[in-house]
Amino acid sequence: MEGGALLEVSGLDVYYGQAHAVQGVTFTVDRNVLAIVGKNGMGKTSVCNAITGLIPARGSVRLNGRELLGRPPHSITHAGIGYVPQGRRVWPSLTVDEHLRLSARTANRGDWTVDRIYQLFPRLAERKDNGGAQLSGGEQQMLAIGRALLFNPRLLVMDEPTEGLAPVIVEHVASMLKTVSRETDVSILLIEQNLGVAIDVADTVAVMTNGRISRMLPASELAADRELQQRLLGVRSSIEEEGYAGGSAEGAHAAARPEAGGGDAPRQPVWVVRRAHQDEDPPLPRMPRQAGEADAGASPAGGAAAPRAARMRPIGSASADRTAYVVGTFDTKGPELQYLRNCIEKLGIRVTTVDLATSGAMSPAGISAREVARFHPKGEAAVFTKDRGSSVAGMTEAFRRFLASRRDLGGIISAGGSGGTALATAGMRSIPVGIPKVMVSTVASGDVAPYVGESDICMMYSITDVSGLNRISAQVLGNAAHALAGMIANPVRLADEPKPAIGLTMFGVTTTCVQAVTRALSSGYDCLVFHATGTGGRSMEMLADSGLLDGIIDITTTEIADLIVGGVFSAGDTRMDAVIRSRLPYVGSCGALDMANFHAMATLPARFRGRNVYQHNENVTLVRTLPEENIAIGEFIAGKLNQMEGPVRFLIPEGGVSAIDAPGQPFHDPAADRALFSTIEKHFKPGPQRKLIRLPYNINDPAFADALVLAFHEIRPPARPSYQR
Repeated sequence: MEGGALLEVSGLDVYYGQAHAVQGVTFTVDRNVLAIVGKNGMGKTSVCNAITGLIPARGSVRLNGRELLGRPPHSITHAGIGYVPQGRRVWPSLTVDEHLRLSARTANRGDWTVDRIYQLFPRLAERKDNGGAQLSGGEQQMLAIGRALLFNPRLLVMDEPTEGLAPVIVEHVASMLKTVSRETDVSILLIEQNLGVAIDVADTVAVMTNGRISRMLPASELAADRELQQRLLGVRSSIEEEGYAGGSAEGAHAAARPEAGGGDAPRQPVWVVRRAHQDEDPPLPRMPRQAGEADAGASPAGGAAAPRAARMRPIGSASADRTAYVVGTFDTKGPELQYLRNCIEKLGIRVTTVDLATSGAMSPAGISAREVARFHPKGEAAVFTKDRGSSVAGMTEAFRRFLASRRDLGGIISAGGSGGTALATAGMRSIPVGIPKVMVSTVASGDVAPYVGESDICMMYSITDVSGLNRISAQVLGNAAHALAGMIANPVRLADEPKPAIGLTMFGVTTTCVQAVTRALSSGYDCLVFHATGTGGRSMEMLADSGLLDGIIDITTTEIADLIVGGVFSAGDTRMDAVIRSRLPYVGSCGALDMANFHAMATLPARFRGRNVYQHNENVTLVRTLPEENIAIGEFIAGKLNQMEGPVRFLIPEGGVSAIDAPGQPFHDPAADRALFSTIEKHFKPGPQRKLIRLPYNINDPAFADALVLAFHEIRPPARPSYQR
């Protein structure tokens, strides 16, 4: 199509199920740079993915008059469209040179070569032998662009190239894009949320709202009209805070004055624009100095203080797919959460901010509260109810589902009071063990069990209220941010070939059995023993849900007795549900089901007075279970076992379920045990993978431990032994 536009997009529609994400989008790209801007969730990335063939779409996408829609991605690439993906997606283990030469081997023949990429980006030449994980965010972006250019494209489609980068790196990437545009014959379609970058780099800016192009105008026109920026995108210029690109803030003001340019026309500054109220963090409040300590704001020589960015030493860089999530109620804790974000960004970690506010106020976060609320099964209406209690409950459910959808979650941090802590930690508890979680809270000096539960949340006491930044709160928040960044940038590396992990449950009265089983299995398995006190059972099952266990030997199911009878060590009615969900190999037994647990004798509820009571120690009092209670316990256990679709073996110790349920011991009660055993047997549904085994032993007899090990090996054959050098 001679003389026509390079790229013509007409009537583009994208659907996700019934959701109409992109609605009749039409635009052209000629020999220039077009930026599509807009808030998260507006459809920008969907447009990008449709053009590059990554998702199905309707309408028309023509490159030099040739229809591309419906063609596979590799065909579109060879037709002349290069793709620089969101998040850069470099391979951590491949060197820069290996990335480029691998691309060059499969690329179209043309002017772009590896040597030319090194000429365009000299920094890549310096780092050619470094792996992808050793590059900074800006260097990774250079590599992603260079990789795309090697396919000799006529159009470069770039999806959020500045996402997650620190401000100083954003400026560098913007300069890089201008270099590509100015020094090559490649046109650029830029998908960008940072309006400052879009204005600086593009010739034309298209504003995307709710799946449609709502406005298209020259970048210079949008740059000159702050009111229009606010009206279209809810953003404002922050020249005063950020300064002119390549110079100081004072230079920016001078450049904007008429006299700076000589004549009446002001020189156009480069703006770095953020969403409303998303200002730079204030200077760190000065802390009291120790004797002999130099002032943190002065240089060693006594001269002017160095810029904070220059004094900050990065602790490392995260891989491209590990992002720090800063979450909380931005309507009430905005300055504190933005401070966390800025601290983490300056350490080279990508950051995504997520608003959990239920007020409905305009959000300054990268992901607004309304975007999170849409994850609720009943939509936004279930969250923004105008009733605080139901709104918080709705947002909690939506936040859990939102987190489950994220694939780049490297760690999560929040700050707040009791309400914000309850909301943020509910989501944190839904995240697998091992993903870093930090909560700075006013309630962290008290009982944190309701907030932490069975998870590995790090609770940090805020000292002062989370209500504005001061010398104390800034120090505490800064420490928390550095802690999270350190965990993300330096993940714990386990052994290359760790032994399979199995969870075992134990009580004092089943210790002999559990220790014997552990000794028998420890050479081939990593045996994780959990104290069956309610929290122990829940912790074990959370690890099962997190995929960190390879099997379970649930010897001590006493938490179920506490659930039925009303003891203090209940794990709740979801006990054993993780095994149902995960289908892990499961060997179980009746350990300590002869007892319900209570605290000191003086706290024993009156209804248990007159029962068979045993004082285990001064803080633990045991009540012997009755036959009718054991019938209910047996029905509960059989019901759970029948739902398990993985391999199951359940062993009944007919000689007694604990050390004190044996002849001559205080809880020996054959009638109560028979009620338990016969109920389990009556309701149990055997199958090819599900077996019930009755044995004439006490649970602590060596023969019973041997039978447990044999049953486990039957459903999970032993791993090959590992030999230490």
